[in-house]
Amino acid sequence: MGELVTLDDIETAAERIAGGVVRTPTVASPGLGALLGAPVLLKLEHLQRAGSFKPRGVLAKLATLTDAERAAGLVAVSGGNHGLAVAEVAGAAGVTAVVVMPENAPRRSVAAARAAGADVRLTPDIPAAFALAGELQAAGMTLVHPFDDPVVLAAQGTVGLELARDATALGEPPTDVLVSVGGGALLSGVAAAVRALLPGTRVWGVETAGAEAMSAAQAAGGPVPVTITSAITTLSAPAVSQLTYDHVREFVHEMLVVPDDAAFRGSVELAEHAGIWAEPAAGCLVAGARTVVGRHPGARLALVVCGANADVADVLGALRHTG
Repeated sequence: MGELVTLDDIETAAERIAGGVVRTPTVASPGLGALLGAPVLLKLEHLQRAGSFKPRGVLAKLATLTDAERAAGLVAVSGGNHGLAVAEVAGAAGVTAVVVMPENAPRRSVAAARAAGADVRLTPDIPAAFALAGELQAAGMTLVHPFDDPVVLAAQGTVGLELARDATALGEPPTDVLVSVGGGALLSGVAAAVRALLPGTRVWGVETAGAEAMSAAQAAGGPVPVTITSAITTLSAPAVSQLTYDHVREFVHEMLVVPDDAAFRGSVELAEHAGIWAEPAAGCLVAGARTVVGRHPGARLALVVCGANADVADVLGALRHTG
């Protein structure tokens, strides 16, 4: 096992990105609690700049780069949110950025990344996007990896740092925290922070069927490539990294897998019962929460609402298609 990030690393990341990100709130959701039959806290990271938690990691990484690495320009591969975050952060810093996304990435993310000044290049699928990003890195650009980087992982852990402290201040802390999983940096960082500050709390990862890179890694004893069939592009990493796998093995209670239609339905349920619009990558947590409550009556839940970058029409269209 490689070296794991510590609470000190996450605290350092918090200092590094202070002033550059929104200190998003943690709030109780009586409506969602009534739906799920358990008290629910929501960490509203969909209110973050660029519409997701991703700028935390990008800002932290940018702060560690040399002048030469900045001058070489940044390259990022993304199913949507990471690329948008790199585009916005790089644009604000006056740094050139190339963002590689699959053709089925959310249209709003592609348009927003271009509007921020990035050179957006589309590929047939996410493995091809990772391949092209690797070629651009080999040609001299500076890669900002979405999850295989301890600097990025520690910065994503600041979400968990804030959640744990806010939940404690609000009263009885959660027994169970749910985090959605693509490449695993958010889950890894949140779990490291929560387990350090709330040692008795269970942390659960939630994937969608057809994007089960972390579950496949657990079954194989290490990262393995997976075939992506899920429509939830922001969770569609072709493999997790050894870094995130090690953190999940150490800090995460269990991985849960839910179908795409449950993730799309969860976005609607968050809108109807919590009054927030969140992308299906966050919607999948509602289905995961039902499983947790079924196994652990009396659970107190906290859900990390990771992002809001999904078109309403796309979500409703997907629900009509899946029935």
